[in-house]
Amino acid sequence: MTFDMLYSKIHRATVTDANLNYVGSITIDEELMAAAKLRVGQKVEIVNVNNGERFATYVIKGKAGSKDMCLNGAAARKVEIGDKIIVIAYASYNETELENYKPTVVIVDDENNIDTVTDELVGSDHV
Repeated sequence: MTFDMLYSKIHRATVTDANLNYVGSITIDEELMAAAKLRVGQKVEIVNVNNGERFATYVIKGKAGSKDMCLNGAAARKVEIGDKIIVIAYASYNETELENYKPTVVIVDDENNIDTVTDELVGSDHV
């Protein structure tokens, strides 16, 4: 049996752009991708804290240091620049893998600078 678990997330990132005239995806700063252990093309779920939208897309690499968090294509209609989003990736783990399970949680500030990287599932103290 396998369990679908949180693999990693970027918590409360700020949307920097919404580009409707693009094929699709989310552009994420390469440094944020590395901190969250995300890969180009990886499926992620986006949760918009401002309006409650939840949708899936895939990751493309943004320029390192740019602090990009840009929704592209149809997903651009689900956000406004300045919205707070959570980028979530899941993975399937078997029971043996879960013995050492630790997700990666990247908490960012309002400018998408990395504040904390942890394996703790944070609660309301990180709002």
